[in-house]
Parts: sequence; C-alpha cells; structure tokens
Amino acid sequence: MITLQPITIQNFRSIIKLTVRDDEKGLVFPNVRSIAEAYVKRKTTPLGIYADDTPVGFLYYGQFEEDKGEYWVARLMIDKDHRRKGYAEVAMRLVLDKLQEKEDCKEVFLSFVPKNAAAQALYDKLGFEDTGKIVDKEKLYVFRF
Repeated sequence: MITLQPITIQNFRSIIKLTVRDDEKGLVFPNVRSIAEAYVKRKTTPLGIYADDTPVGFLYYGQFEEDKGEYWVARLMIDKDHRRKGYAEVAMRLVLDKLQEKEDCKEVFLSFVPKNAAAQALYDKLGFEDTGKIVDKEKLYVFRF
C-alpha cells in the first residue's frame, strides 16, 4: 500500500537518504533542500512516499507566496532503488485528491526540466496539460479540476 506520510524526526534521515540515479542529479533538488524550503514557506507540505513501511520517495506541495496563492506540486522524486513500480503515479493521485478537497484549489501547477521524459510521460498520463510556458528553464504544466 502506498501512503504519504509527514516528515518527522523519526523519518527525516531515511527521507533525506533517498536519491535519484546519477544521470538524474540535475533534474530534482535533494530532499534535504526541499524539506528546509518547506519549513520556510509555511503553506507547503513535505511528505515521504511509503510503500508499506518502506520510504521510497518524496513529494512537496502547497501554496507558494510568490505564486499568489496558486497550488503547486514543487517536488516529486522516487528513490533510484524503487523505480518503475508505479509509486510516483499513486503518490501524485493521492496528493491531487488532497488538493481537490480544498475549496480554493481549482488547478495545480508543476514544472520539470524538459529533458525529463519520464516526468513528462507521468504528468501527461495524469491529465496535466502543457501551458506552453517555460519558467526557470522548466516546462510549466497545469492540472484543472
């Protein structure tokens, strides 16, 4: 069973130890940076992605002040040893379900490095749409409820 769990003192180390393949290092920020950022940006939530009791990934979402209250999934990563098992898709569906419950959330944004074909395939499959915009050298996608 895939679950999203809060980052706590008990799981912090295991979440920051999760890593991507060497060829993906420039595609996703390290989890420790995202967790630190989440605690500065109060309207955001960092979560561990778990397969049963095993941490397999990290997800970070919420409202970002500089984006005028828009909802974003700012980070999604699955550890290099847990790839190709469908965890990213389930985790994204779970967070989209959480966001759909919020009255003021009508759309969800995310961005990714254009050469990240796996991310693009996942987001296309989930129903995100390409906005045609590039933000900080990343493709901007939107999901509308």
